[in-house]
Amino acid sequence: MTLTPLVATILVVVMVLCGRNFRVNWKAQEDGWVLRAWLYGVPAAASLLTLAFVPFNV
Repeated sequence: MTLTPLVATILVVVMVLCGRNFRVNWKAQEDGWVLRAWLYGVPAAASLLTLAFVPFNV
């Protein structure tokens, strides 16, 4: 399994957006923040790990 440039770009965008929302949510800590932190953190972490360990198809 390899990543195409399009899929890798989508994963980078998902990682950046979810990571930013995770950080904003963590700093605000409003009601229900733990669930939202998981909902933003898991896709960000999965994207990062996929980009780190799956080779690119150039």
